[in-house]
Amino acid sequence: MNSILVVCIGNVCRSPVGERILRAKLPGLRVESAGLGALVDHAADETAAAVAERHGVSLEGHKARQFDAALGEGYDLILVMEPEHKQKIANTNPHLSGKVMLFDQWTERKGIPDPFRRSEDLHELVFGMIEAGAESWAQKLAPNGK
Repeated sequence: MNSILVVCIGNVCRSPVGERILRAKLPGLRVESAGLGALVDHAADETAAAVAERHGVSLEGHKARQFDAALGEGYDLILVMEPEHKQKIANTNPHLSGKVMLFDQWTERKGIPDPFRRSEDLHELVFGMIEAGAESWAQKLAPNGK
């Protein structure tokens, strides 16, 4: 396992947070993010960035990019935020479906809701869900389970 792509819809809230947390927890891996309906070249959502910053995670420099088959092929694992995202990738790019899993695969396994343009409280809740998911993936993927 050398690379992970974290995917949501707009690539401005959930996936940038997941990318940055996983990158910190798995320093030897290439971790990046994209969106199924990306707000291409947009910075991270202001509320998502503020909540992440309060938890010591910087989203500075993030620019949203669009997911496509060519991008997905360049990663060993694709982590999506909702079951519907997994289905959409399977429908449009069936050859990628074997490497697509939920970000919360080892925790809730229900998906992580989209906080875009919603309350700061929801952003806080989503941050916690992403952090828990990232921790569980780090335990599964880190050498010797560390």
